[in-house]
Amino acid sequence: MNIGVVGYGGRIKGIVSLLEKYGCEMTAITDIRNDEIKTEIAAEGKNVDKIHFYSDPEKMLSSEKFDGVCIGTRCSLHTRMGTLVIQRKIPLFLEKPVATTFEDLENLTNAMKKNPDMEDMTVVSFPLRLTQHVKCVKEIIDSGKLGRIEHVQAINNVPGYARGYYHGWYRDEKETGGLWLQKATHDFDYINHILGIKPVKIFTLSSKQIFKGDKPAGLLCEKCEERETCPESPANVTSHGEYAEPCSYCCYAVDTGNHDSGSALILYETGMHVVYSQDFISRKGAAKRGAIFTGYDGTVEFDWYKNNVKVYMHNENRQEIYEFDNSGIHGGHGGGDTALVKNFVNIMRGKEKSASPLSAGILSARMCLQAQRSSETGLLKDI
Repeated sequence: MNIGVVGYGGRIKGIVSLLEKYGCEMTAITDIRNDEIKTEIAAEGKNVDKIHFYSDPEKMLSSEKFDGVCIGTRCSLHTRMGTLVIQRKIPLFLEKPVATTFEDLENLTNAMKKNPDMEDMTVVSFPLRLTQHVKCVKEIIDSGKLGRIEHVQAINNVPGYARGYYHGWYRDEKETGGLWLQKATHDFDYINHILGIKPVKIFTLSSKQIFKGDKPAGLLCEKCEERETCPESPANVTSHGEYAEPCSYCCYAVDTGNHDSGSALILYETGMHVVYSQDFISRKGAAKRGAIFTGYDGTVEFDWYKNNVKVYMHNENRQEIYEFDNSGIHGGHGGGDTALVKNFVNIMRGKEKSASPLSAGILSARMCLQAQRSSETGLLKDI
């Protein structure tokens, strides 16, 4: 099967690598870095001559015959590029967030309404909903043994890799839409997926207490006089065995975007609510990502970092612990990426519908955009 790529960044590069394991071949790329990409691909030992390079996505889509197309541009272009593929009704792998503005969200929604078949032919990059942890939790909840879920507490304490949101291009909120769209979009989606009910209102607060300051805009760590003493300088970060952003802008500069912590209250159609918090200042063992789902008869909780699921029965002297063996897991996000790719391959073969459909991406993006608006206004927002 022939795959076209619009925006050959690091994320889609990994997805393409997994697709190749299932017999797919990348035959065309549209990007603004074509010469650089040719060098990268040649260095990997691949035949660059078999790939057609374009600078215009519409020309690529009109000139080539694809079984599927992957969109891996920067976030602000996801809607525009995805819509070009949706209009041609080609199976689509679309990176999240699917939109970064309300205008884009409306345009994408209209494109889906005009091409309803693309709901099931589009795989939105939500790997968390397909991990073994979420599958296990959903199976337990759907069994009814816990009773109807009446409260959810979810948390995402992002460890050292969070530095990328302040030292690299992700700090530009005009490009990314901010950290609700970058991180919470995943968490909102897996919560919606597990619950199977609709969110109706959201209220959020966000804080920027750490990664702010008066350093000049555009300052690079290597040019800073305090680089030897700054705890966020690449030299000090790597000496602690942690990740340092290759393109290191000063995180204490006036142009450093993104909140460093945020919390949301989400009301669902049944009247129950979800509490969600994310922070980007936790490090090492403080990392945590998962949730607690509570019903009248029992509670289930999980944490991707601890790699288990625990069940507490409220009316019995019984607890259950599910441990996961990762030895056979391939791909990122705890095997979620591999599950997405398998699903996408089977969509191209006409054997499956999307396990992460376009409507899920649109709903999550709407929640995140309203979360951002709520943080800015201090008001409860309708979803």
